[in-house]
Amino acid sequence: MTEPMAEDEEFRMSEDARMSEDAVLETTLETPLSERVEAILLIVDEPIALVALAAAVHAPVPAVRQTLETLVDDYDGRGTGPRRGFELREVGGGWRLYVREDHDDLVADFIGGQAPARLSQAALETLAVIAYKQPVTRGQVASIRAVNVDSVVRTLLARGLITELFADSETGAINYGTTDQLLQHLGINSIDELPPISPLLDDGADGFDEGVTR
Repeated sequence: MTEPMAEDEEFRMSEDARMSEDAVLETTLETPLSERVEAILLIVDEPIALVALAAAVHAPVPAVRQTLETLVDDYDGRGTGPRRGFELREVGGGWRLYVREDHDDLVADFIGGQAPARLSQAALETLAVIAYKQPVTRGQVASIRAVNVDSVVRTLLARGLITELFADSETGAINYGTTDQLLQHLGINSIDELPPISPLLDDGADGFDEGVTR
């Protein structure tokens, strides 16, 4: 008698979970599509493909595309309000919010005026991988370090030590490289002046190719 009761309880728990998910989805769909799209765009670190964005906001692809076009017009001041300090661009087959080029100096001054802080060990290791393997994507760096590097990459970008070089034409993944500011900090003229990595490893192998950085 206990086994059927256990099965019934498991069924009820599964049904409750499904109803909870349905309730969350219903609440989500009550929110305007433009708000849902903006919410996702604000948190993505790399351009998000139209299909992936549509799936994230639970809406048809054509409706999401129309919403994106409306947002572009709105941010560019072609709607009812003034132009925004950021813009929505399609890059490498995906969509992402960017600071307008007009404000690059303003943002650079703000970031440069922040109190400098020592880089963490994780940031130093990630920076080393990017320096030696550039151009390299976030996913490739994560694979080499065997950890998630999203927050570290954001820190390095904010500190002006790395920059976005280009988006992969097929995947849309952003490729990163180092900046002149890093060269100034290191006191070198070119990234080619970095010491060879192999002699620094115990076995003399190129650890980055083997996925070893420590």
